[in-house]
Amino acid sequence: MTEDASYQPTSGFLIDVLNEAVPLSGSEFGEHNLRRVIDYLTDAEAVNRDWAAFILGNADLDTPAIRDALLAAATTDCSPRVRAEALRGLAQIAPAKALPHVRQALSAEMALVNVFEAAEIIADPSLVDALRPWSDPSDDPYLDGLVAAAIAACEQGKGT
Repeated sequence: MTEDASYQPTSGFLIDVLNEAVPLSGSEFGEHNLRRVIDYLTDAEAVNRDWAAFILGNADLDTPAIRDALLAAATTDCSPRVRAEALRGLAQIAPAKALPHVRQALSAEMALVNVFEAAEIIADPSLVDALRPWSDPSDDPYLDGLVAAAIAACEQGKGT
């Protein structure tokens, strides 16, 4: 999620989830924990919302509640970092639902790496034109690689 190893949630519960110390499925307890993670998408602290979006986007779970929560975070959260992480998570589980929001994010003046990851996941040819303005070399080879991978995936159209 980030190269900064000190960027951690302030919630002990989210840390336990990240360390796989608590389940998110398979039992009533797991379902309760999943609801708690979803609730963290509206936490007062952006770092907890960001990590909750990361967890949900990588949990290999797909429920209407997860989709709705990620969509809400991707479109309304005040933190660009949370919006981008939620968008990447939504692309993982509901690419068609994420597509118009990725297109919109690519038309902004600034886009975070998660937006390019989402575009690659979706791999829809309609995103190629929105990605091209980002393809000029920058001072960040990692970002340049993400943009190139997203363009290649979208040109191949292997996604949605």
